[in-house]
Amino acid sequence: MQHAQKIGKDRACGFGDIFADRQTHRDTGILIAILAHPLRGRSVKCDNNLSSFHTSSCGVPQGSVLGPLLFIMYTAPLSTLIASLSLDHHLYADDTQLFFSFHPLNFDSSISHLQNALQHISSSMTANLLTYNSSKTELLLIRLKKQLAKILNSSLDTSHSARNLGFIFDEHLIFSNQITSLSKSGYYHIRQLRCIRPYLDSSPTCTIATFIVHSKLQT
Repeated sequence: MQHAQKIGKDRACGFGDIFADRQTHRDTGILIAILAHPLRGRSVKCDNNLSSFHTSSCGVPQGSVLGPLLFIMYTAPLSTLIASLSLDHHLYADDTQLFFSFHPLNFDSSISHLQNALQHISSSMTANLLTYNSSKTELLLIRLKKQLAKILNSSLDTSHSARNLGFIFDEHLIFSNQITSLSKSGYYHIRQLRCIRPYLDSSPTCTIATFIVHSKLQT
């Protein structure tokens, strides 16, 4: 992310005027200056040794609290673009999810609309120095089994399931993949109790096993 471009976006969003509304005698660009200060460059200190100052034109120091904040500010226009394309969406960090419902009889036109929308999104991201990763893009069609014959399209590459913030959704919403994943994870951790089982009575062993199962169900 180029700093000059990022600061320009901040000005366009009106961040230079937020501080001025509270203290009208201050320069309207003071908030931009505060944001820009840690972006100018950095040096590294190890024990009592300090490296020379290095000027950088992009990025933020590793672990900086500004990283997530500036990224969200930078990608905020993407939400406006998606909404203008008549698509519902969720943005979570660098993960973008699009939601689109349609009647099975309108399958072809709806998929065409979705493909055109993805093209607009990809072009916008490229123009803003963001990357649209097609290799990690999945299309999940959620429908009843009896609707499958009506919208079957052999040229369309769809996924049978997709992960959404740790939860696995499948195309028929029967959640079999999610149940299987939870079962495998639970059994794996319960089997690890064998290492300490000789040192435990039955009661604490059952308590630990129950806690493991409950913790997996709550995640």
